[in-house]
Amino acid sequence: MLVALSLGLSAQAQTVVSENIRYCESTYPYQDGLLIANFGTEELNPLNSEGKGYVLFWKEGKSEVLIPADGHLSAPKGMFLREDYLYICDVNKIVIYHLTDRSEQPQEITLPEGNLFVNDLAADGNNLYASVTNTGKIFRMDITDPARPGTPQEWLSIAGPNGLLVRDGVMYVASYPADGVTKPEHVIYEVKNLEQPVVRKLTETAGQYDGIAFSKDGKSLIVTNWAPAQVSRLNLSDGSLSPLAIDLPQGLVGPADITVRDGVIYIPDLPNSRVVIVEESAGCGSCCSSGK
Repeated sequence: MLVALSLGLSAQAQTVVSENIRYCESTYPYQDGLLIANFGTEELNPLNSEGKGYVLFWKEGKSEVLIPADGHLSAPKGMFLREDYLYICDVNKIVIYHLTDRSEQPQEITLPEGNLFVNDLAADGNNLYASVTNTGKIFRMDITDPARPGTPQEWLSIAGPNGLLVRDGVMYVASYPADGVTKPEHVIYEVKNLEQPVVRKLTETAGQYDGIAFSKDGKSLIVTNWAPAQVSRLNLSDGSLSPLAIDLPQGLVGPADITVRDGVIYIPDLPNSRVVIVEESAGCGSCCSSGK
């Protein structure tokens, strides 16, 4: 059973989930709970090939192993669900599990050689997009039949694509430097017209952006940043970026692929092997903690 500790802090109450979690990079809404993808390794290595990755299903303070460490996952990252088929990013591949028929063997879709940091997934209709941070590429694949997806094709090049988000034919991309060196191009991007993509920056504030989700009212993006380690709100109307005041005793270190649902933010703190749960209504103010 997962341990969930409610912390009575100055900004607002938070819950920290840590038990049975081992290097969790991503979260994803599932039924009335949350999927949590874990590396399961002794050391933090996003490019490991140990095959110890697993996925938990967490709900109301309790968890169960939904996908055990069966050797198919090593560093599971972003997830996407279509008709009970769960697509999971991993090292140089996307792994697909049929959640309602576990007798069906997982499928592995390997990306072209060198595309190692396969990071996040987002769909627009029957097109599924996958970001690869180290090569600066976003791939597109046809999932009209989610059980038999098409071959991934290179679709767009953009600096360090990490978190992906799509709404009403518009994509939002969080940029992260794979080599750890932040440059001016590592910002939040908007991509319009997905058939003939037009890219523009939503902010000039460079960072090491990872997770990205819509706010409850849909007027802002909630984004995570590793340097400095914080969660921020990006106003879509004017591009202003304001850190949320989330005050934790040990501070966030590596806030990764978040989920926002019903006004609640689920933040995987990758190096600390925990998920921090906080209300979106957290006020804007100082950053969550010190940098990476």
